[in-house]
Amino acid sequence: MSSRTYTLPMSYGEVPVTVTERGAGAPVLLLHGGAGPGSFIGFADQLAARFPFRVLTPVNPGFDGTPRPEGLDSVHKLAEVYGRLLAELELTGVTVVGNSIGGWVAAELALAAPDRVARLVVIDGAGLDSAEHPPADFATLTLDQITELSWANPEGHRIDLSALTDAQRAIAGGNRAALMAYSGPSMADPTLAARLSGVTADTLVVWGEADRMFTPGYGKEYAAAIPGASFRLLPGAGHLPQLETPEAVLALFAGA
Repeated sequence: MSSRTYTLPMSYGEVPVTVTERGAGAPVLLLHGGAGPGSFIGFADQLAARFPFRVLTPVNPGFDGTPRPEGLDSVHKLAEVYGRLLAELELTGVTVVGNSIGGWVAAELALAAPDRVARLVVIDGAGLDSAEHPPADFATLTLDQITELSWANPEGHRIDLSALTDAQRAIAGGNRAALMAYSGPSMADPTLAARLSGVTADTLVVWGEADRMFTPGYGKEYAAAIPGASFRLLPGAGHLPQLETPEAVLALFAGA
């Protein structure tokens, strides 16, 4: 396992992106959501250990104390950054996997770099503006309410803010600020559903059956918007299946 920070030139300035790599083989890019880079660490370890994959886990700029240029202020722009990263690494045939807003970024990346993204896996993704299955209003929720809605079994996942150090609170605040900068308070783009019809990558949409932040009905809308996409519902999982039911998610990669 190795980590490196790439400095990627964009129209609004240079964007430093720290990427950790594990394993060797076909490239897999894992894009985290608001839960932060840690939400994919264990899964990335297992993915690289079990399959012949080169697994890349970048830190979304602004998370975990990393810098985020002021001009990097949307999911669309973040997807363009990752498109530039794939070009920098000269990668094609990439499987892009994203959870929560990372799923939204992954979908935007599949649209922005169709020559590099061969497979798309959206895990409990955000981004749709759904009238029939509106997501929870993240911006108004307390941390405890987010925990309650995100996990099939919330107990054991609650965070006591009073027990955090000043440094940990600063990281948490920075993560939330970066999340809001990318997704906005609604976590939705009214244009996304129509644009998803342009996705050409082989697509799997995976959803936790107990996700109450973005319900399975919302997930089915996601899959229906992408030509040829398959939909898989995971029992015993909420918004973060790679943490709550990792074996079920890993099984999806057998034969990939």
